[in-house]
Amino acid sequence: MRASRRVAKNVTARLAVVRAVVTRRLAIAAACLATVTACRASPTPAREAPERPLPRIVESGGRHALLVDDAPYLMLGAQVNNSSAWSSTLRRVWPAVEAIHANTVEIPVYWEQVQPEPEKFDFSLVDTLLAQGREHHVHLVLLWFATWKNGSGHYMPEWMKVSPQRFPRAIDVHGRPIDSPSPYARETLDADARAFAALMGHLKATDRERTVLMVQVENEAGTWGSVRDYSPAAQSVFEGAVPRELLAALHPDGPMPSGSWRDVFGDDADETFHAWSVARYVGAVAAAGKAVYPIPLYANAALRDPLNPGRPGHYESGGPTDNVIAVWKAAAPALDLVAPDIYMSDSPRYLKVLDLYDRPDNALFVPETGHAPAYARYLFAALDHGAIGFSPFGVDYTGYSNAPLGAPKIDEETLSPFALNYRLVGPMDRAIARLAFEGKLRAVVEEKDKPRQAIELDGWTATAAYGLGSFGPGDHPAGNPEPVGRALIAELARDQFLVAGFFCRVDFAPRDPDKKREFLRVEEGDYDGAEFHPARIWNGDQTDWGLNFASAPQVLRVSLGTY
Repeated sequence: MRASRRVAKNVTARLAVVRAVVTRRLAIAAACLATVTACRASPTPAREAPERPLPRIVESGGRHALLVDDAPYLMLGAQVNNSSAWSSTLRRVWPAVEAIHANTVEIPVYWEQVQPEPEKFDFSLVDTLLAQGREHHVHLVLLWFATWKNGSGHYMPEWMKVSPQRFPRAIDVHGRPIDSPSPYARETLDADARAFAALMGHLKATDRERTVLMVQVENEAGTWGSVRDYSPAAQSVFEGAVPRELLAALHPDGPMPSGSWRDVFGDDADETFHAWSVARYVGAVAAAGKAVYPIPLYANAALRDPLNPGRPGHYESGGPTDNVIAVWKAAAPALDLVAPDIYMSDSPRYLKVLDLYDRPDNALFVPETGHAPAYARYLFAALDHGAIGFSPFGVDYTGYSNAPLGAPKIDEETLSPFALNYRLVGPMDRAIARLAFEGKLRAVVEEKDKPRQAIELDGWTATAAYGLGSFGPGDHPAGNPEPVGRALIAELARDQFLVAGFFCRVDFAPRDPDKKREFLRVEEGDYDGAEFHPARIWNGDQTDWGLNFASAPQVLRVSLGTY
């Protein structure tokens, strides 16, 4: 027993040292604000318009909103390919962004470009992104490609890559280095935190228009080829006790277990430990940046199969996969959310991922999804979960495609299903964001072999049916040849609803079985910001068989009665 206590004391001492190192790193990162000031691209003019409010994420009743100019905002996004954020390629980005009608562009910032020499920062490319984003009237989400990009360190500056002793890789269980940075590489963390803080300081100095809404910290952080880092630095921490702050977060109602990682987590010890290690690192980088400029920050996840996950090795270990979201929340409080990159086109898996990442403590955001046509309808599924944004990947005309994850060719025809969504939702994006935040919006997407779906509303049951013509009864919908239908319904007032969709028929039935539905008024119109402007009234053939939506972006304001 005394020997065990001595071991525990030694472990506690080692953990105290680790915590002190993390604290020192954060202090170093925050101190780089002075460096950031020196790196500003241009002096602040003597007279400027008042600064606009910072974007921020708010929560109410388990629902979330991204506030832009202090009002809910929906990111209708387009993420460009990895190597498209250069002055020479941007001319092939903006036509695709315009074709899809996006209001927000997710675009990388490369550590190797930002810091070409150890003590030199170059934000000229960031300035170009800001200027061209404003010119094309879109907001930006910057993607910080730094220590991790899809599990590797390929975006580290060259001066780091040629010094593997100073900036080491992770080590596998056989003692071999792998193509992934070690989360226990102290100098790498310090350098990343300083560079990210410098980037955030530059945004603070130059982005008074709040063009940048959010920043992604790293990209799909974690490790392929090994469940965790087995380097001596990592191993010494793994052999110690699980930090009490993690145990308290995982067991808020007690009692808390105690002991080593293996004692507490059993067969999941290696993966849980690596998730904690990577999240602590990413959280330290995020904290350094947020101390300088506190706009929303997030980390994205390379997913495991949500229905048949298997073991690490079949998916990236250490990132914010669905089984370790709580670990990431405890380890990286400076992150506002963790977000799924969804490349599973079948509806059972896609919808399950949305369920897993839509949490009271986590705003749902889909920062990457496939750009094949099958993915387009899932914007509506994300809206049903109150998502703050949705973005297909690879939206540019640089000639690259990530098939088979996406379509084999990127052109206007490929992007047209997403453009159709954004043409419909874009003019009313503020209204949709507000209604979702208030819990008044519902949406459905067609699933294979499910030609009819019900939506329960206050006093009404709405039904979306697929594969019907626009005329005649709809008792036996066949479903569309491909499951492309989608519909959204939002409550505007008592017995009044906003209705829109594609390739479906929507109808209503009163909850009272003794009553029948009557369309009192069906107005087609347009939104200008938050205001609906009616253009014509639907009646006769347009309402006798329900409300039929084909490929035209149409928005209806529907007032219902009974008889």
